[in-house]
Amino acid sequence: QVQLVESGGGLVQPGGSLRLSCSASMDGFVMYVMGWYRQAPGKQRELVADISRDGSANYADSVKGRFTIDRDNAKNTVYLQMNTLKPEDTGVYYCNAQHSRLSALRYWGQGTPVTVSS
Repeated sequence: QVQLVESGGGLVQPGGSLRLSCSASMDGFVMYVMGWYRQAPGKQRELVADISRDGSANYADSVKGRFTIDRDNAKNTVYLQMNTLKPEDTGVYYCNAQHSRLSALRYWGQGTPVTVSS
């Protein structure tokens, strides 16, 4: 059974940094595009960043230049380094795994909350 476990969320002041981690218990991790999504209160879940097995990454315009996604295929882990955090980055951050060839294989973590506030 596939399990994605996020960690690293918390409360941070504006301008601060956090590093999220997502550990995946699954076979064939390298075949999955790994992504981070977030959902702010009262808003729809949105893509923050994703990364393919070869390291190609995509970012939402709102986080470009501030966030960096990375993956360690040997550890079945994906990271999101978040710098220069803003209050509008507040939300629950979810890890997502989408198989690169089989669209039906998609998994979500339980989410980790991030609050940016002074």
